[in-house]
Amino acid sequence: MREKLLLIGLVAALAGCTTASNFRYQVPEQPEGSSAYTEKPGWSAQRFAVAAANPLATDAGYQVLRAGGSAVDAAIAVQMVLNLVEPQSSGIGGGAFLMHFNGADVEAFDGRETAPAAADERLFLGTDGKPMAFYDAVVGGRAVGAPGTVRMLEMVHGQYGTLPWATLLEPAIVLAEGGFKVSARLNALLKTEVHLKKDPVAAAYFYRPDGTPHDVGYVLRNPALAAVLRKIASGGSKALHEGEIAQAIVNKVRLHPSNPGQLSMADLANYKAIKRAALCHDYRANTRDYRICGFPPPSSGAIAIGQILGTLNQTNAAQLPLEAGLPGTQWLHLYTEAARLAFADRAQYLGDPDFVSPPAGSWLSLLNPDYLAERARLIGQNPGASSMKTAKPGTPKGTQTAFAPMSDQMEYGTSHISIIDGNGWAVAMTTTIEDAFGARQMVNAQPGLAGGFLLNNELTDFSFVPRDSAGLPVANRVAPGKRPRSSMAPTLVFDKGTGALLMSGGSPGGALIIHFVAKTLYGVLNWGLTPQTAINLPSFASLNGPTVLEEKRFPKATIDALNARGHEVREANMTSGLQAIARDQGQARPVWLGGADPRREGIVMGD
Repeated sequence: MREKLLLIGLVAALAGCTTASNFRYQVPEQPEGSSAYTEKPGWSAQRFAVAAANPLATDAGYQVLRAGGSAVDAAIAVQMVLNLVEPQSSGIGGGAFLMHFNGADVEAFDGRETAPAAADERLFLGTDGKPMAFYDAVVGGRAVGAPGTVRMLEMVHGQYGTLPWATLLEPAIVLAEGGFKVSARLNALLKTEVHLKKDPVAAAYFYRPDGTPHDVGYVLRNPALAAVLRKIASGGSKALHEGEIAQAIVNKVRLHPSNPGQLSMADLANYKAIKRAALCHDYRANTRDYRICGFPPPSSGAIAIGQILGTLNQTNAAQLPLEAGLPGTQWLHLYTEAARLAFADRAQYLGDPDFVSPPAGSWLSLLNPDYLAERARLIGQNPGASSMKTAKPGTPKGTQTAFAPMSDQMEYGTSHISIIDGNGWAVAMTTTIEDAFGARQMVNAQPGLAGGFLLNNELTDFSFVPRDSAGLPVANRVAPGKRPRSSMAPTLVFDKGTGALLMSGGSPGGALIIHFVAKTLYGVLNWGLTPQTAINLPSFASLNGPTVLEEKRFPKATIDALNARGHEVREANMTSGLQAIARDQGQARPVWLGGADPRREGIVMGD
């Protein structure tokens, strides 16, 4: 205990935060968690709440909120701890989208990675002109974009932080120095991972000399990351984007022995986070009007979710209750047909708005009720009606486009944070390095110290094929400085009439993020479920192909009925990582109900 207190004092002194804040981070107990489906109780709080994908990260945010920190302060502390304890999903080597509610306005802060200035649209084409295999592109330096998470968080903190920046990095520094217990989830992922050991730095950190991962409960220390975080604590994002840490990143990317990338010191130094206008749309459920706000392009999440929900509202889906606690055959038919239509539009139109113009001059054209009514007429709505199998993109009135649709492509990774602070301000932040363990490249900017941080492979979110056979360009093709299309969907929900905040939520899961978040929104708003009960529902999806159902969660009769209607059902392990905090609308005084995904190790904490 004495060593722990000395360590905390030392880190605080080095971070330069003790005189500016009363915050004193206390390392919590670290029980071993489960990586399997584990029932979560749901949580409630009256003053504030934080939900994150790992108990240590949630606790760091909770301690910040208890010390009077803002939702933004807590998000920074949570992210830095996630970088350490959940390195497979997010961190300072990646990017993030953050939605913020300041009591009056909803804002969107873009920390998405950017393509190097030297990149071009043929980045993922082989010498034969054919697209590379996915992991041939991922592993190495080729797919690494300029990271944006730290610079974006610094921007938001400059507007809404109440505790000093250095203070907020203290929990991650303490844990990196003192060590954290390897969780069951991290251990399980390391056991099945085949590419991470190819990087000597990562192999030495994550694995034992015999090549097996450290056991569950092993205390893993990362002094190299702690040293980097100290520099970021004192020097801000400049410490990451310029100087010796930036040079270590560039060397790791450009000097990869078999798959080098093009990232440069100038790419890192010139990276800019962007404040964008939130994408908000109206939604009606159970005679109540809501305002759902999500992230605009380069994310496709908010638009696709809005299209799915809006199209469903043009059908009789709202009249279909849960059947024995599960979505029934007819509702699943309507949902997945609406999803096919949304994903067809996503493939046709969505890309970085600094490079791609929206259809009909506005992204909201894709959410126009008249347009969605037109799209809904393509759905066979009678009981027994057949699936359309594959939808074609629509054409909002006034659209002029010369883009080719993007082909299906794999997406992975990510983590989500939801926070409500004591002022009723909120954060919904989805953060990522893309695939599990990103590009499998660990940067160690501190020779002689073990560990480091992982780099993203975010550029593989661009279309590998830049043009179709007729030469028409894909909206989401690679270009210098461009941000790849994302499916991340951090979401805030409001009462349309009063403007009151009702919900913060989001999920990891690649392209399936859209469906995980849509499921939770529909469960809470339409079916009247608590966040936890909505998250617990089995997952379902279509990416404009087969109907995908979470394995072993639906009765055989439902699967057979969908197959009989031409759905080509496939069961899959749909590992979402949903986090949500929603206001209990049955209470006069604010009561926040929290939910965390039973498929991962996250929890909710609050007072």
